[in-house]
Amino acid sequence: MSASPTRTSLDALVEIAQTINTLRDPEAVLEKVLEIAMETLEAERGFILLKAPQHPEGFAIRSQRNFTDQQLGELVRISTSVVHEVLRRGEPVLVYEAQQDERYGKAESIVLQRIQSIACVPLRIKERLIGAIYLDSLSQRGRFTRDNLPFLEAFAHQAAIAIENAQLYQALREENRRLRSEIQRLHGFDEIVGQSPAMREVFDTMARVLDTDATVLIEGESGTGKELIARAIHYNSERKDKPFVVVFCGSLPDELLESELFGYKKGAFTGALSDKKGLFEVADGGTVFLDEVGDLSPRMQTALLRVLQEGEIRRVGDTQVRKVDVRVISATNKPLRELVQQGKFREDLYYRLNTIQITVPPLRHRRGDIPLLAHHFLDKYAVKKRAHIKGFTPEALELLERYHWPGNVRELENTIERAVVLARGELITPEDLRLPDTDGADPFEPDLPLKEVERRVVLRTLKRHGGNISETARVLGVSRRWLHYKLKEWDVQNA
Repeated sequence: MSASPTRTSLDALVEIAQTINTLRDPEAVLEKVLEIAMETLEAERGFILLKAPQHPEGFAIRSQRNFTDQQLGELVRISTSVVHEVLRRGEPVLVYEAQQDERYGKAESIVLQRIQSIACVPLRIKERLIGAIYLDSLSQRGRFTRDNLPFLEAFAHQAAIAIENAQLYQALREENRRLRSEIQRLHGFDEIVGQSPAMREVFDTMARVLDTDATVLIEGESGTGKELIARAIHYNSERKDKPFVVVFCGSLPDELLESELFGYKKGAFTGALSDKKGLFEVADGGTVFLDEVGDLSPRMQTALLRVLQEGEIRRVGDTQVRKVDVRVISATNKPLRELVQQGKFREDLYYRLNTIQITVPPLRHRRGDIPLLAHHFLDKYAVKKRAHIKGFTPEALELLERYHWPGNVRELENTIERAVVLARGELITPEDLRLPDTDGADPFEPDLPLKEVERRVVLRTLKRHGGNISETARVLGVSRRWLHYKLKEWDVQNA
């Protein structure tokens, strides 16, 4: 004897509703749907078909029970099968005595497998057909009756929702994984270009701090890529799946910066119409990047120190203390050590921020990286209608290496982007770069090749003496012949 249909059917609908809310894996949902349907109607075999555009027949079996591969193949042949009829018409089919049924009794699969009863219902989301559930019995005729039809249709509707929800969840999860992978690729070490000894030291330090929660202080001039380094550390660490929140410390008054960092309670001030989380709460579990931390006022330095010491924040106007788990990476283009000595920056905060220090060299101190960076940015911008631009003339590369780059990597990137727009041929020329005259550059800056120092000193001296070859040679202690030779080598018009 079968269990009470009303109780069993109701239990089945409740269980499928629970499945919608709990299971997220599409395969697990399909197995559960089939299991509930078969147990409720006491079917001996069953399978679920879902739309599959890549499949020759447009549908594919995604879950099955108690079938051999040969039996499944026979059942889904495109002929007069029950499944084909349901998919074609989009309506349920019940077969009480399959072998006596005029519509299907002569079907090869029904005859060979001795099928007695069949129930097949479409799976729909609104008007869209997404598949079908097939059930049958080999031992009992009339297993499925019209009394089962309302339950089957209600069950199929719930099952379709459960299946689609799981598919959407999986699609969102895969898209999220893809986006995170893309973010990690963009902010990984590969995007920080450099092979100079100074940059190799930066990479080595970055690699060593990935698996720690130590605070990191990144020092360097504007435009050297400090935020890029901070992002690379975050997106290659164990916190990569949590937020990376950027705070620019130099652009906001204290009151506004405090409410941005720590949040505020409703009614704390005019305009505080509801509670708001601060950026430290938003970043919980992730990383807060404090850009230009040297610009913090004494008041904000004290507030930040509390977060670093206690791991606690308190919203503006609130008495409740909240715990936060964040890693702090800070950056500055000011020498914090000097600010400490001048009494402008708290020494205890300095040491809290400076567990690990990374000093990013200015571009003029790693000139060997300039060709690498130039080609990197060329690949980035020479696309679509500018894809015909293949590289740089030797003179253009020489000019790039000679220029002193006060704006560092950011200026170089802007220069290459502009040159790609202006270039008329396949190679970027010095004229396309439109760089200002470099003769005023410091001739004695570190890491310059001796030949470049020589060139700068000679040209600056020549300019100071109004282009007078004799006077320039006298001041430098060289012969006129030597000076003429050098000017010709450097392609200077005075020669």
